[in-house]
Amino acid sequence: MMRIGMLTSGGDCQALNAAMRGVVKCIAHSGVEVEFYGFKNGYKGLIYGDFRMLTSKDFSGILTKGGTILGSSRTPFKTIREPDENGLDKVEAMKQNYYKLQLDCLVVLGGNGSQKTANLLSEEGLNVVSLPKTIDNDLWGTDMTFGFQSAVDVATGVIDNIHTTADSHGRVFIIEVMGHKVGWLTLNAGLAGGADVILIPEIPYDIGKICDAIKARDERGSRFTIIAVAEGAISKKDAKLSKKEYKEKMANYKYPSVSYEIAEAIQKNIGHEVRVTVPGHMQRGGAPDPYDRVFASRLGAEAGQLILNKEYGYMVAYKNREIVKVPLSEIAGKLKYVSPDASIIKEAKMLGVCFGD
Repeated sequence: MMRIGMLTSGGDCQALNAAMRGVVKCIAHSGVEVEFYGFKNGYKGLIYGDFRMLTSKDFSGILTKGGTILGSSRTPFKTIREPDENGLDKVEAMKQNYYKLQLDCLVVLGGNGSQKTANLLSEEGLNVVSLPKTIDNDLWGTDMTFGFQSAVDVATGVIDNIHTTADSHGRVFIIEVMGHKVGWLTLNAGLAGGADVILIPEIPYDIGKICDAIKARDERGSRFTIIAVAEGAISKKDAKLSKKEYKEKMANYKYPSVSYEIAEAIQKNIGHEVRVTVPGHMQRGGAPDPYDRVFASRLGAEAGQLILNKEYGYMVAYKNREIVKVPLSEIAGKLKYVSPDASIIKEAKMLGVCFGD
């Protein structure tokens, strides 16, 4: 009898259920006798032994379902070695619950922080296989993460809908897209939605350059400007601050987010009426799109095959249009940033997109 534990950690996203379904269907189809245990609310379930046995009914009809049937939560890696409020050793507790259930493998579906914890547990001797989940597409070692394309679809839909009202009223519209440290989501949604200005964390912006781009559109007879801004977009001025100085600035920050700071600067510099739209967690929600349903199913199936082959300590990844396995030790703690010299940035500039640089 094979026993497999599963958990979904960090922020939710589309296709988590599809990926878990892929793991289960692959192993079940092999004919191996197996039991699946789902830990509730991410690593918290593994720490405190909060789980339930999963049956085939749990995985029926979830291919198109958003969110996660197991629930999720954030358990920061930086505090994983610290005891909880009752003095519990969290790492030791996870190991003991793994052994109590006599698990053959733990399947972790998560983003960067979750992968770091997965690698830690692997180094502690547990059999771990992980899957790359995040709408940010920022995991090192994989060209694509599931949830990303669905989030691009949502954010693009917002930009599409803003176009008509921006044109009708002759306004500048800022759409704030998720992404604190990397700009993949903003970049792709911005391009897909025809944004005129795209601001991402990897390319610090000059507000003067943004205003120049708006004025140039005015001179060409355009009635509006669409600006896609990542949550983590930063000005060239702020990028020069030390970590301490930047932290002090943010401690006294008077704006809800960077988008509102940019909006005020545009209004002050060139007098344009500016509106800000923040779709927020809409980008994580709803059903996965067809691409993510297929992609997550493929990743899940390959993860199931790794388990059947007893190949542990890997994240299932997507490289050069093929599903591959990448050692957790190679990807843990690394982020995949957008390079300012990437071909997609150069091509966007050929199309006339302004990045504020």
